[in-house]
Amino acid sequence: MREVKSGQKYTTPQGFTAIKDGIKPGMPAETQQATPVQSAPARKPSWLRARLGSGAGFTAVKQIVRDHRLSTVCEEAKCPNIGECWNAGTATIMLMGAVCTRACRFCAVDTGNPRGWLDPEEPENVARSVELMGLKYVVLTSVNRDDLPDGGASHYAAAVRAIKRRRPDTAVEALTPDFQGVLEDVETVLDAGVEVFAQNVETVARLTHPVRDPRAGYQQTLSVLRHAKAYRPAVLTKTSLMLGLGETDAEVSATLADLRDAAVDLLTLGQYLRPTANHLPIERFVTPAEFDRYRAQALDLGFIECVSGPLVRSSYRAEQALARNNAGLDNRRLGG
Repeated sequence: MREVKSGQKYTTPQGFTAIKDGIKPGMPAETQQATPVQSAPARKPSWLRARLGSGAGFTAVKQIVRDHRLSTVCEEAKCPNIGECWNAGTATIMLMGAVCTRACRFCAVDTGNPRGWLDPEEPENVARSVELMGLKYVVLTSVNRDDLPDGGASHYAAAVRAIKRRRPDTAVEALTPDFQGVLEDVETVLDAGVEVFAQNVETVARLTHPVRDPRAGYQQTLSVLRHAKAYRPAVLTKTSLMLGLGETDAEVSATLADLRDAAVDLLTLGQYLRPTANHLPIERFVTPAEFDRYRAQALDLGFIECVSGPLVRSSYRAEQALARNNAGLDNRRLGG
């Protein structure tokens, strides 16, 4: 089988067509960044060094993932923290396959139309994996599945219930799609018994398009998060914001205020890193000191916690969110 290069089309084992890494080369100019703050930086600063993927813990998690035919956002989205997390015995499991129906300009997950395909054994395989890892806290995420009538909400809920049957004391965080804003589908996931419900706003309102797929929306995400909190007040709500895409300080402040107005409890802030040359360029590298300043601003607004740092991703050290210590990160040690 020939190697599929980034941006190329290929046929999946399930028989449908997808694009490797989600974005074709040479996208139209109108999809590129709008009004950048400054020219793209030339090289990564020293504080963006991540641990390599190796070691006994890394190998053990990788084997469990392979044995149970699971996808992980750690691999599919090229997360820089895979070495640290897998060595610690944790992984963020991605439901409903590794092909997304959307093509966000920041994301390296493959895109295509699965045409209704689902693995009916996945919920039990996920639950068995969580049991084998002995996880006390697990993050479930997924690709967008706009090809399914409910966006995959019932499949999501089945995985949560399967975990709870095997590991009743395991806390489940559901980092879900926006379900095209259909609130009944949001309720389906919440009714399964999650402790944390997350949907990522990703960027500020002005940059939502072209950063996100046209079917996503800033207000749509706020609506989903607001409804989740109103429907299940005891469930913590969470979202994530990437920085370095051309946003201004004023826009970050406005976004934080909008999220608190939607009663979001938990927030993560991290540096956008360009996964391939076909994706949006980095407009700036946010310094560790700036991440501390944004965190302080978020806490002042009333977020329960804001985990903020250059390599932070939405599910990074998620189980530590309520420790209220920036998930153990000390940005002062990174310099910058």
